[in-house]
Amino acid sequence: MFITSNPFAGLAQFGITPGMMQIFVILAIIAVVAGILLDVAHKKSAKYFFEHTERMKKLATRQLSSSEKTSMLVQVILNEVLTSSEFHNPKRRIAHLLKMYGFIIFVVSSAVLIFFYPTEQYAGFWGLMWRVGAIMLAVGGWWFFTKLRVDVLSEGKKWYKLARADMFIVSLLGVSTFGLLWCFFQGVVGSTALALLFFALFLISAVVLFGGVYWSKFGHMFFKPAAAYQKRILMADGSRENLPPFYKRAEVLDQSTMDLVRDIPADQKFGLCIMKDEPNHY
Repeated sequence: MFITSNPFAGLAQFGITPGMMQIFVILAIIAVVAGILLDVAHKKSAKYFFEHTERMKKLATRQLSSSEKTSMLVQVILNEVLTSSEFHNPKRRIAHLLKMYGFIIFVVSSAVLIFFYPTEQYAGFWGLMWRVGAIMLAVGGWWFFTKLRVDVLSEGKKWYKLARADMFIVSLLGVSTFGLLWCFFQGVVGSTALALLFFALFLISAVVLFGGVYWSKFGHMFFKPAAAYQKRILMADGSRENLPPFYKRAEVLDQSTMDLVRDIPADQKFGLCIMKDEPNHY
């Protein structure tokens, strides 16, 4: 069946052997690791986090136990990593989760197909998962790219206006979209020419995605959990990143001003603008 077929098995007709595909995967892993290390060295992020942590230790008001730190690590994994709870916009959160889990499923299933089923036409579960991951990645990616990007949503820019910061999402879209088209024209239509065209575009997108880590936001997926964990530690030990503690609203507002507006109905107190849509395209 088409939905369980192995798209990589059909590459033999283009002269691409299993060994070539496996070497490409290994080189992609090396490129990602090298790109992240170069990015860390260039931005000096590791040095910044270390020095920042040492400064905050001097401001800490309590010593955290190992169990507390472990609990915070688990919370980061469950909240910031697995469920992306830091996104308060539900649309942005759903799009992010589709991209994240779609990418993981797509990459893992690709590696399994290439290393364990390189010449088998049908790979059952893994062939299906390859398509599921690609579809999730494409849906979440295109939704984010055309509707939810900050410059598109809030600044009114056209979704097709690109900047270097878009390298990561564009290469993700290329890998998922061209991968699905290559699979479709190879397995359903049977067009060798179109299958070769979309496979070439898929390959170029993969090279940009894994080879351009130094210039893209790829490394962000590794830095974000570390930053979230550090923030939880700093808030719990009392250093609070040298920020003042929170106060209740009544304690920081002028009480006389509060008295002036206390009895005014809510729909009149803030004017009609409070009923308007969220601030888009300003």
